Amino acid sequence: MSDWKPYVPPTESPAEFTAKAIGLGIAFGLLFGASTVYLGLRAGLTVSASIPIAVLAISVLKRFGGSTILENNIVQTIGSAGESVAGGVVFTIPALIFLMPYGPDYFTYVRITMLTLAGGILGVLMMVPLRRALIVKEHGTLPYPEGTACAEVLVAGERGGRLAALVFGGLGVGVLWKSLSWIFNLFRTEVGYVMPRTSQFPNATMAVDISPEYLGVGYVIGPRIAGTMVAGGVLAWLGLLPLLTILGQFITEPFPPIHPNFALNPATGRPFLISEMDPGQLWSAYIRYIGAGAVLAAGIITLVRTIPTIVSSARGSLRDITGATGVGGTTRTERDIPMPFVLGGCVLLALFLVVAPGLPTQGNVFAALLILVFGFFFATVSSRITGIIGSSSNPISGMTIATLILTCLLFVALGWTGDIYSPIALSVGAIVCIAAANAGTTSQDLKTGYIVGATPLYQQIGLIIGVVTSGLIIGVTTLYMHQVFGIGSQDVPAPQATLMSTIITGLLNQDLPWGLVLVGIFITVTLELCGVHALSFAVGLYLPIATTAPIFVGGLVRAWVDRGPGTVESDAGAGTLFSSGLIAGGSIAGILFAILVGTGAIAPLAAIGAAFPVFAQDSVVGQIASATLFGALAVIVARMAMRKVQ
Repeated sequence: MSDWKPYVPPTESPAEFTAKAIGLGIAFGLLFGASTVYLGLRAGLTVSASIPIAVLAISVLKRFGGSTILENNIVQTIGSAGESVAGGVVFTIPALIFLMPYGPDYFTYVRITMLTLAGGILGVLMMVPLRRALIVKEHGTLPYPEGTACAEVLVAGERGGRLAALVFGGLGVGVLWKSLSWIFNLFRTEVGYVMPRTSQFPNATMAVDISPEYLGVGYVIGPRIAGTMVAGGVLAWLGLLPLLTILGQFITEPFPPIHPNFALNPATGRPFLISEMDPGQLWSAYIRYIGAGAVLAAGIITLVRTIPTIVSSARGSLRDITGATGVGGTTRTERDIPMPFVLGGCVLLALFLVVAPGLPTQGNVFAALLILVFGFFFATVSSRITGIIGSSSNPISGMTIATLILTCLLFVALGWTGDIYSPIALSVGAIVCIAAANAGTTSQDLKTGYIVGATPLYQQIGLIIGVVTSGLIIGVTTLYMHQVFGIGSQDVPAPQATLMSTIITGLLNQDLPWGLVLVGIFITVTLELCGVHALSFAVGLYLPIATTAPIFVGGLVRAWVDRGPGTVESDAGAGTLFSSGLIAGGSIAGILFAILVGTGAIAPLAAIGAAFPVFAQDSVVGQIASATLFGALAVIVARMAMRKVQ
């Protein structure tokens, strides 16, 4: 739009890329990067952190002598890179643990960090030639909801103190709640009930993980997506599990496929029968494959639905690459990283992936080429989709699944089958996933900058700084969570990474249990034929209901707040900001819990809870008491959401 006037005119050059803005942005990137690692490993979900970072930037910089709107924008730009890169990492790289014959020994800090930096930097570089096509030329077409809302927060900077109080309040409540339940053991961390195997409704499971971060996620994503997700959980844990248990009573032989962790019943010395399995074992052996098929189909359908958008975006991007002037732009707000640096950086990254010792892609030029091709393709798709539905709803897992399927099929066609090629295929998917996730967030940041009048060159450099600095802590956090709890355990199930490993090993070893996978595929097809966009449902089918149920509670709170006509809350509303603080606070306390467990300090602290057994005990009283506390937390969120921030 040639007549667009940014908040800061191109003719003005206020302070922007300053040391204090860069330093604070790095600090927020480390904080939200680490909290996103925890949330992604626990729930398989992430939410955008740009708006709370922008609010906190305004408040913090005011205490250091004030700041310009462009400095505040640099802080949120650098800080948001940590959250987006962390999401891509925990969705994919932990799958290395499950890929044999390498397993945990292959899951090292150096490999995690190298893959993280390669994907994150690639995502930034590939958005440079797309900026003019998607951010500038389609300014009136693509709203980029988080980017626009973030710009509104920055423009309304004089309200920063009150807005920041909401984020800090949520963060404090999240830390306090999680500390009292996890660290001090004052009340239960989960409430629920499993129907006995001898009942008429055997193994039916209803559970709620009463964590503040899940409640916050549900509020942020809203009732529609939260309701669709829990619907998938209801089908799996209250429908398929009881049905499988009922039918299993008549099956007297082990019914494949049996998950290798449950291959032998220690009581009998033979493989488990369905009638001998508890809900967790049934989910691991059967339901997760149905969920994987559902997510697989939903991801592919989502991409097919966006083919017209993909084609038009790719055409426009290729046209604009030849016309991009880079740093030679005529005004400050038109300056980008020069195209020679962009193209040279992409080539150097590809060479790095081929020659870097220890990387699965070492010596494999074909894999590096796949990364460049798929990376640019899905960076374009990610940017366009986030421009419409926002970063938090960006179907990154669907894009990653599509990348893995295409990569594995090409490997099979070349005769590259078996376990030895699994880490290579995963590396392709992981780097593309991280690049696509960061490209979507980069687009939101560049949209914010376009509205407030930022310098794109400084934002792009800031994003690379954010990727590099946060990438260092992301590897530490991920590896530490694995060392303390074991990725794939109940505490950190890493559902997305588990799904990726299932797809890779099944395709390359050609032993995927297609019967169960096809059941999931046709569940998705059925929903799509009914007019339901099935990606959220499929993710809910794959996740434990203990995760999706509290998210649904958060969605119900959002529905209550938005119940009146014309009262729908914006992305920068009081409830969203408070819930963002809950997410960060709960995640930070979870990381603190991991540190205390790793150092052996948790046992003395948890003993304090022994003096208050009512809420923590495994009884009806304990269940009701803890559920009542969670209801009180939901009320607090609702009350905070109805506060006026104008």
